[in-house]
Amino acid sequence: MPRHVIDAVRAKLEQFEGLRLTAYRDAVGVLTIGYGHTGPDVRPGLTIDRARADQLLAQDLAEAESAVSRLVKVPLSDNQFGALVSFAFNVGTSGFAGSTLLKKLNAGNYDAVPGELAKWNKGTVNGKKVAIPGLTNRRAAEAGIWAAGAHVSSNYVPATPTPAGSWLAKPETIAGGVSVATAVAGAANNGGPIAWAVAAVITGTLIVAAIHFIRRLRESAS
Repeated sequence: MPRHVIDAVRAKLEQFEGLRLTAYRDAVGVLTIGYGHTGPDVRPGLTIDRARADQLLAQDLAEAESAVSRLVKVPLSDNQFGALVSFAFNVGTSGFAGSTLLKKLNAGNYDAVPGELAKWNKGTVNGKKVAIPGLTNRRAAEAGIWAAGAHVSSNYVPATPTPAGSWLAKPETIAGGVSVATAVAGAANNGGPIAWAVAAVITGTLIVAAIHFIRRLRESAS
């Protein structure tokens, strides 16, 4: 079943391209119409309606979606897929196919994608390669879409169980925790500034210990 970009990404792509119903030349002089549509069917003075613009967008988008689905060999979240489709839509499927970005991604280097996207911000103007503000902004936005999906998946991911042998799962640890908690509650309920001070110290120590333990778990999982 063909994969398609989610609605939020499609809306962003439409925003990137903008809608023009009369043919115009883009920043590098290429005849364009609709939502960034180019090709031999676009001629000077051509005018279309909104329905035709939507039709051309669906056609061009399907080509980019197919190229990303076919060429990328590693799993992608919805946002990651959408960012690459927007990129391929803009630079062309042949440009995407031959890019260093694709090579690095297929090698498993997900972190390289934002930096590689940023390199594609230039166009040829008067025979010279120059940075184009619109492309710079678009690459940054695509990197943002990519990053938004970096740790999110459409698939269910089961929770990681507590590692076997972890002191957190030991009965004596649980019993000790209950005893300390009881002591804190009793000290506070007995009243008096000293009791409250002792309770505050014990509680603070427990919080610091818990934070430290959570950090160690995260470090060991990364």
